[in-house]
Amino acid sequence: MELAEECWESIFSLLEHHRYFEPLSLVCKRFLSITNLLRRTLTITDPTLESLPNLLLRFPNLTTVVFRDFHGNLDSVLSMISQSGLPLKSLHVSNHKCFPLLGLKHLASKMRNLVELNCSKTGSLKDSDLIEIGNCFPSLEVVDISYPDYGCGFSPNGSLDFKSFSGLVTDYGILGLSSSLKNLRKIDLSGNTFLTDQALVILSSNCLFLSEIGIRDCDFITQNGIALAIRKSDKLKSIFMNGIGIPSIDACFLDSFAYARSLSELDLSNSFISDELLCLIAKANLPLHKLVLSGCFCFTFDGIYFLLSKYPSLSYLDLEGANFLNDESMIELAKFFDNLTFINLRLCSKLTNSTLFYLMGNCPLLTIINMERTNLGVEAFPAEIVVNPRVKALHLGWNNNLNDECLKMASCVCPSLEALNITYCSGVTKEGILEILKNCLQIRCLEISKCQGVNNLELDFELPKLEVLQAEGLAIDDESLASIGKRCGQLSLLNLAGCLNVTASGVGSVIMNCKTLKEMNLRWCNNVSVDIVAWMVLSRPSLRKITLPCASVPTANQSNFFLRHGCLVCQG
Repeated sequence: MELAEECWESIFSLLEHHRYFEPLSLVCKRFLSITNLLRRTLTITDPTLESLPNLLLRFPNLTTVVFRDFHGNLDSVLSMISQSGLPLKSLHVSNHKCFPLLGLKHLASKMRNLVELNCSKTGSLKDSDLIEIGNCFPSLEVVDISYPDYGCGFSPNGSLDFKSFSGLVTDYGILGLSSSLKNLRKIDLSGNTFLTDQALVILSSNCLFLSEIGIRDCDFITQNGIALAIRKSDKLKSIFMNGIGIPSIDACFLDSFAYARSLSELDLSNSFISDELLCLIAKANLPLHKLVLSGCFCFTFDGIYFLLSKYPSLSYLDLEGANFLNDESMIELAKFFDNLTFINLRLCSKLTNSTLFYLMGNCPLLTIINMERTNLGVEAFPAEIVVNPRVKALHLGWNNNLNDECLKMASCVCPSLEALNITYCSGVTKEGILEILKNCLQIRCLEISKCQGVNNLELDFELPKLEVLQAEGLAIDDESLASIGKRCGQLSLLNLAGCLNVTASGVGSVIMNCKTLKEMNLRWCNNVSVDIVAWMVLSRPSLRKITLPCASVPTANQSNFFLRHGCLVCQG
């Protein structure tokens, strides 16, 4: 008895990413049809353009379109999408030189129900564009207009070019935008340096459902404006800012947290905060589950201890750069980490192995740990090792004292590890890496770039789930590369930049064996000739991007050939 189509859809929907649909679609026409209907996201790059009309027909239920590394005519592509009849809800057009106003107008003529628009890092964004966004898409709930690119603002002779500042985002544009978007919930204004406190007052008055505001690097927005927004936006759940407390913290800002009844995520990165502020936040009895104090100064252990003692439900904690922390103080703080799933202790230079293994053994829900640029590799290991299968990701890069013994212990504690970053850990050798790979069979992402102690990495066992291997600057040779290709059949990204011993032979082994390979970086691999690239593209249709050795420059005809076959080939 065959399963009904709805059953197959339910089963396939359990897959966490649409990239896993591709092998299923090759099984039979029925699975192809089902996976086509389940696809929700499409990323458009330069190689995608030629096949885009067919893709829009093939995936009729797309709700999200993302433009990435796209250098074509954005207006014309948006016009094409407007004719597709897709149930589009989310559009990402960030990192483009010009704001695609004409294309968005075409899109709005057919798809006015857009809910999310991301146009961060877009050139020439101005007030009139924001007003048009509001008019075109009145149903928008999430808007990202962060860090618009206005160029350097200087003319060729070095003088200030006032024309480059003639079209900017100001409070007037925020007024026009917010007047049309009554359902706006989230907005990122970061990097719009000409906005003032008035922009926040306007948003909190016009958008009654506002729950998230981003205002990093907004030089003219003051603590007074932030305090007013917190007081007036009773549904505000998340606010991220930086540079607070220069030259001091205002009383109005301190008092505002007593009114932030819904605030669950607070980011005060790179601010001069005080224990007084932390104590007021603690006493405010917020529903806080995420706290970011990355790069903050002027607070002490007493302040963070008191705050954490009041929020044992915290799940996300970022204390990057808190140099007063040591192993003993972290053991004290860990008493409040029963619900913590993420912790960032990067640049806490006094922390050693003791902190890492104590956290892994005593924080039952901890999933991601970042201890880059600390002092790992120093201090003995705890006498009793507790296995924690919940730990999925360890970011331990830039620790010169980290060694094989530490990695071996980590592999015993974290058998379910899926991501490991030990970039620039010169004390690690292939023995430590192989131990991790043997004990952690769930590993999907391995970053070992610039590990000078790793000469070769010959594999004699299968790594069926490894998808990303960052191996820049390693002394691996063709024999090692051939074993990687043979044992890592699901590899999708391979970075070999600066692997000087690699030749076309080793690259060929990977191409032949890794059937899902999408991206390969061969920058500075000057023993690999550009002549092999055409064969790579034809032999492995899954390839989407190849970065060539520095000495290799594809001709215009070669580039067009590669694009026609769906692969972007870049000069190293």
